[in-house]
Amino acid sequence: MTRLIDRLRQVRHSDERITAQVRAVLVESLYASPQSLIIGALTSSAIAAVVGWYSGDAWLIWCGLLIGLVGLVRIGDAVRLYRHERRGAASVRRQERGYRLGALSYSGLLGLFGLLTLTRTDHGVLQLLSVTTAIGYAAGIAGRNAGRPLIALAQLCCASLPLVVGLLIALQPLKAVLAVVILLFVVAMMDITLQTYRAILKATTVSAENAALAEHHALLARRDDLTGVSNRTDFRERFEARLRHLPVAGGKLVLLWLDLDRFKEVNDSFGHLAGNALLVAVAKRLKDAFGDSGIVARLGGDEFAIICSTPNGKGAAEIGRTMLQLVKQPVLHGGHTLRTTASIGVAIAPENGGDADTLLKNADLALYRAKEGGRGQLFFYEPVMDEKIERRRQLGAELHGALERGEFHLMFQPIFDLGSGRVRSCETLLRWTNRRYGAVSPAEFIPVAEDNGQIVAIGTWVLHEACRAAKSWPDEVTIAVNLSPIQLRSTNLARVITDALDATGLPPERLTLEVTESVLLDDVDASLAALEALNQIKVCTTLDDFGTGYSSLSYLTQFPFQTLKIDRSFITDLERSPASIAIVQTVVDLAAKLGMRTIAEGVETQAQMDQLRRTRCDAVQGFLLAEPMPANMVEAMFAGDNPS
Repeated sequence: MTRLIDRLRQVRHSDERITAQVRAVLVESLYASPQSLIIGALTSSAIAAVVGWYSGDAWLIWCGLLIGLVGLVRIGDAVRLYRHERRGAASVRRQERGYRLGALSYSGLLGLFGLLTLTRTDHGVLQLLSVTTAIGYAAGIAGRNAGRPLIALAQLCCASLPLVVGLLIALQPLKAVLAVVILLFVVAMMDITLQTYRAILKATTVSAENAALAEHHALLARRDDLTGVSNRTDFRERFEARLRHLPVAGGKLVLLWLDLDRFKEVNDSFGHLAGNALLVAVAKRLKDAFGDSGIVARLGGDEFAIICSTPNGKGAAEIGRTMLQLVKQPVLHGGHTLRTTASIGVAIAPENGGDADTLLKNADLALYRAKEGGRGQLFFYEPVMDEKIERRRQLGAELHGALERGEFHLMFQPIFDLGSGRVRSCETLLRWTNRRYGAVSPAEFIPVAEDNGQIVAIGTWVLHEACRAAKSWPDEVTIAVNLSPIQLRSTNLARVITDALDATGLPPERLTLEVTESVLLDDVDASLAALEALNQIKVCTTLDDFGTGYSSLSYLTQFPFQTLKIDRSFITDLERSPASIAIVQTVVDLAAKLGMRTIAEGVETQAQMDQLRRTRCDAVQGFLLAEPMPANMVEAMFAGDNPS
């Protein structure tokens, strides 16, 4: 309370020192919105009239009439001075005195009306109407009139404190509690008012000229703080203006939506200052190339948009290619050379849409297709994109919160030792049953999760759940979990795995991590380091889908795998293709000589099984032997194998 009193004194002293121009701006804020004053006066007067009429109490009726009368006077005064001020002929001091008189009279009457209602009627609803009206009024003026804090605080006290008195007079515990709550509310609103006033005063005194200040704010509101190009607000306004003028100007309006590829990796590798330097450089190049005749804007993050006019749509491709070349140019920062590429989606008006929303949506769909197609590409919008890409976008939105909603679950497919016929491992398979779309195929949602970065959190959950399930299995049975490329590139992968093992108590020797060949192409050194780190903590690794397009024998000597998994495409052809038999036999023999085990996946017929026995493959997996099953069925399967 002492601190609050000190702050009130400081406000009074600072208020005496403000300039006439600043005071004029602050007083003007009292009359800036007569609509809110009119609505408040009418509603409060109406409620007072209802309470007075329904209660039949003379005091309440007269007090309600006074509230209505003062409210009407204030409405007339506000409208008159609002119009007068716009012509610049009103006295600031007179305006403030007049407003203070009306405000304190009105708030005092509201507080008195609440006190009379609490003391002269026992009707709960009428009391509730009076109290909530006064408190609502007090809360509203705390922000509305914060430009003149002494007026706002006086209104707050006049409207609220009589309610406290009325509640305490009743000598009822619950009303006493409400009185304390209102007192705390008053203190809190006083603090909010003072803080708001401090912010308003600081903003107002930045410039003595209110016109210059407004112009400065308007300029800042339409420029991106970092790059200086247009921001989303300015872009939208200018874009819509161009669209309105298009029928008159003729030609085509080209919208190009640009997204920097792997920008997050620049931030992660070189820091946010480097990322900012890259954004600034890209924005400058785009502005120099297209800013004079077009619109260049940063829409947020690493996304830019450019609007250009062309006589026909043929020039759009050349504009897009120029943008791709500009972005590819290196940027020097802090002794490092920063490089990136861009993906661009293009929509052309009027054939791809006549309004901003439609064109932005279509350009975004084209951009999504460009990123999906391998990045560093330019794609034009086509109507056929809508259904497929929109579903991907919607799945991406649904993936947010899917873990928290418990929509994921695991299935396990046993892997059998071909010699003994016993289960030696189980592969973990992630399943998603969405609240909106039902069961979604992993082939559909996992690429989406990888693209938007959610695969890391999902993968961590899978690791923990898989290890927890395997802990109850026989000691000789291992659990296999697939790693996405993003997980393998994560710098804390080993830590995530050890956390899962420690949390579940599963020995590291019983965990096998599967990676595909395509992962190894992105960054050989990083992939090798990650696999070696996994082997150091005694976790086994498997090269999954071996032979599916990127196979190289150097993988088998360079990377520390313990198991090769032969892709199902070769297993499917075992019955009719001598070439597939030869390939499988070669892989099995080579793996054996390198000290690796082999697993054949996708076994669906007995003929395939017999052929794999002849090749001396170590283990098999497929629907012929067992379909994917939940954890409880796996436990039941092991319990059936063990009579004890």
